[in-house]
Amino acid sequence: MYSVTKCIDFCYGHRLLDYDGICRHPHGHNGQVEIEVRQERLDSRNMVCDFSDIKRIVKSWIDQAFDHKMLLRHDDPLVTLLQGLGEPVFVCESNPTAEHIARLIFQHAAKEGLPVARVKMWETPTSYAEYGE
Repeated sequence: MYSVTKCIDFCYGHRLLDYDGICRHPHGHNGQVEIEVRQERLDSRNMVCDFSDIKRIVKSWIDQAFDHKMLLRHDDPLVTLLQGLGEPVFVCESNPTAEHIARLIFQHAAKEGLPVARVKMWETPTSYAEYGE
């Protein structure tokens, strides 16, 4: 099995509802995501996947969806307030944890046809969550 991994950096804010820790308050992160793509065989270019293809498919979506936005759960009162102020918000179906963000990125990459194996979402330099199938 061959694999390649592309790293993408982005900045985002969030908070967690129904949570007892300090992350219940709005705060920001300099996140990094690793997208691992796997194949049994190499393509005609002798590659699993061109890194630029991963960048084009995934980074452009992350930039549009998450970068420099507040990621908030759909029922967070801040959604309406921030949208009313013209602030950029990405609305999530559940708390915007690192695990949830990793799953969203994985699903987007798979939907776009990448043979994604896993997504590792670094929330801080020492903490990450992973999603894969």
